[in-house]
Amino acid sequence: MSKTRAPRGSASVARCARTALAAALIMSVAACADMTQLLQAGTHVAGQANQGALSRGIKEALELGSTRAADLLSQTNGYFNHPVYRIRLPEAVQPIAGSLRQLGLGGQVDRIEQLMNRGAEQAAAEAKAVFIDAVRAMTITDALGIVRGHDTAATDYFRRQTEASLRRRYQPIIQANLRQIGFYDQYRQLLSAYDKLPLANKPNLDLEQHVLTKSLDALFAQVAEEEKLIRQDPLGRGSRAIAAVFGYAGS
Repeated sequence: MSKTRAPRGSASVARCARTALAAALIMSVAACADMTQLLQAGTHVAGQANQGALSRGIKEALELGSTRAADLLSQTNGYFNHPVYRIRLPEAVQPIAGSLRQLGLGGQVDRIEQLMNRGAEQAAAEAKAVFIDAVRAMTITDALGIVRGHDTAATDYFRRQTEASLRRRYQPIIQANLRQIGFYDQYRQLLSAYDKLPLANKPNLDLEQHVLTKSLDALFAQVAEEEKLIRQDPLGRGSRAIAAVFGYAGS
């Protein structure tokens, strides 16, 4: 019985089919590699977009909280009438102030304190521009660190970045207000003589530095309060973008 032979062209067709299949597999593998790279690139881009959105949201929250604090304290009597932030004469001067009040000179003491606080209020208006500059200079890494941080992480960042600049801006404003009272010149003379006394553990009676430090401490304390309020109610105290940021932090 004779065997039926396949046509000579059949082997060629089979080889072509195998070659085509191999080529298709190679193309498929290459396509998968390209797809993997594409997916990785897409994930990277999406991650960058997500980080960008978080950065914008935290910057909005920081700008909002810091400007609210500056606006509150820069109002007329924003410091002077505040139950916590009012700047009083240094503790070391209080006995002198008490004696002046007993002598009927309480009005002069109040005038000194009023001008101390007025200087702080005028200086607080300068803080807004400094804070906004700090927000705009913030990196995505800074922003992510803040949103994942504790309740006053933003305030701590602000203090590190802006305190030196704020001190430079505050000092001439505070000096100008203190010069409005004749007592200030006498106070400076008293301070100069006091510093020369050979006494140990003398308290600091530098009125300028006292007002400067107290005013900045109050400013950053109020920024911290605003930050806490925004973190507690990001939508009510902020915006949808801010709520999305702190929602991400909570997750």
